[in-house]
Amino acid sequence: MKTFDIPKYYRSPVISRIKNSRKINDPRKQDYTPTLLDFGPVRFFIARHFGFCYGVENAIEISYKAIKENPGKRIFLLSEMIHNSEVNEDLTERGVRFIMDTAGKQIIEWSELNSEDIIIIPAFGTTLEIEKKISEIGIDPLKYNTTCPFVEKVWNRADSLGKTDFTIIVHGKYRHEETRATFSHSKESAPTLIIRDISEAEIIGNFMKGMISPDEFYEKFSDRYSEGFNPVKHLVRIGVVNQTTMLATETQSIADYLKKILTDKYGAGNIKKHFADTRDTLCYATHDNQKATYGLLDTDADLAIVVGGYNSSNTSHIVELCEKTIPTYFISSAEKILSKEIISHFDLHSQTEIISEHYLPDKTPVKIILTSGASCPDSVVDEVLQKILSYFENTKLAEDVLKEIV
Repeated sequence: MKTFDIPKYYRSPVISRIKNSRKINDPRKQDYTPTLLDFGPVRFFIARHFGFCYGVENAIEISYKAIKENPGKRIFLLSEMIHNSEVNEDLTERGVRFIMDTAGKQIIEWSELNSEDIIIIPAFGTTLEIEKKISEIGIDPLKYNTTCPFVEKVWNRADSLGKTDFTIIVHGKYRHEETRATFSHSKESAPTLIIRDISEAEIIGNFMKGMISPDEFYEKFSDRYSEGFNPVKHLVRIGVVNQTTMLATETQSIADYLKKILTDKYGAGNIKKHFADTRDTLCYATHDNQKATYGLLDTDADLAIVVGGYNSSNTSHIVELCEKTIPTYFISSAEKILSKEIISHFDLHSQTEIISEHYLPDKTPVKIILTSGASCPDSVVDEVLQKILSYFENTKLAEDVLKEIV
């Protein structure tokens, strides 16, 4: 796989070395068990796969290249390049400005831009409508396009299915930048509908079985279907694609459910005429992160710390998996660890930061799962590890621990 030229300060002396060792010893990812770092009074279980993925490293490389190649020019990002505050803050400190926020709200008006400006497309991609606006200003929207190749793969698959009269069901968060972009591309060649989860897939299933009317369908999916969408006509031949940061197993469950409905309705012998197999569009990084998280949860850890941006979809899913079985703390950086007794962490359910006390159990050794989302630098995870280590006495030196495993 290609290696990317990204700033060295995103790497780390501990985490990056562990990752490199695992890549060398297990290049095909046959082993998803975590790496154990035994520091004596505290032990860390490090996920087999986490942190910067191919798409994120590609986006970072292109963004810093844009800065280097255009001294003196105004440089803009459409919105956050990835959902990580450390990376986005570093870019803004270098003079990069955001045109809109992650919800699509305009920060800088299009009229303020000119053909001499540089615009970077974020890793999530963007809509065809926005690409057109950028072109009308006189800026090439593809010159510094950091759209993840796996997102583009989803777009290409949707396009090919649309040309053979399939309808596209997009599994995603309909306000997320990537889902908005995928919807924009997909609807050009196919009737397109966005659904959030399996419960909304069941609404589609109920319509297919004649249990709800078209009016009820339109009410349930208001503003989430393409113009002219007719469920009677357009839910006969379907393919399911996803926002690449959604759980791969959830997307597959939705696809399997809808396939069964169509099989019952049209027969197994005719299913290929009504259901398109799109498993090849599922993002490898999301899939690997999920399998690595299950590997973590097979350990006897006392708690989990998940590091990443609070608006990061893939990080949120890792948190959801962990908190089902173990006390889990979702933090954006080491600064959220206030002391050995107190931690400030993000609660997914209330969407607010909360304070928890006595998060580290009073036992020896303390066993901690440590992982992060796909947009989190190794250096940030390393800082979390080092801060927790600072609260314990008589810990082994990191170099000695690494020698045992690397």
